[in-house]
Amino acid sequence: MDLYFSPLACSLATRIALYEAGADANYLEVDPKTKIILNDGSDFRNVNPLGLVPTLRTDDGDLLTENAAILQYVADRFPEAKLGTGPGMDRSRLHQWLCFIGTELHKGLFIPILDKTAPDDMKMHVLKKNLSRLDHLEIHLRNRDHLLDHFSVADAYLVTVINWTMATPPIELAKWPAVKAYYERLRQRPAIARAIAEEFELYKAELARHRAAA
Repeated sequence: MDLYFSPLACSLATRIALYEAGADANYLEVDPKTKIILNDGSDFRNVNPLGLVPTLRTDDGDLLTENAAILQYVADRFPEAKLGTGPGMDRSRLHQWLCFIGTELHKGLFIPILDKTAPDDMKMHVLKKNLSRLDHLEIHLRNRDHLLDHFSVADAYLVTVINWTMATPPIELAKWPAVKAYYERLRQRPAIARAIAEEFELYKAELARHRAAA
């Protein structure tokens, strides 16, 4: 399968899941500004017209977009890795957390704060309104190792999003000690440590490339 990704973007969660599963994949890097696939110089918008990562091309040649859908596909595709759940309420809980991370944290909190073009008063409004999402997460993670009763693709996504606090100084992780401890603990997990280290090097190269082009 092919994973179209950008370094340290939300597509990192799929890389983590694939590493956890021990799955083979081709990793195709997309420049977030130019939308060029660096592996071959082609236009990523010919693959996904929206130009958004992650995008996954399955072994069967099907294209799949949207982080939550891709993560659940990986969990189902490699059941031996136990990254998902069985049917019923357990699967609904997994879907619940994927939706919470995607809407309340990823899009609702972090994207506006990371947006360099957003006015400061808008960012302050977002912080005032949406930091309660981290309060909710803090309560859930007290005395818990994972979002569910085992490591899942939801944890891969959550670690990816929390990792963005390195670039969002207004969000001080120390204010949420259970979230901070969860993040630091999972950062030591081999698949997560490997994925972040690899993509951090690619991110540094991306920054250097953009500076040279400016």
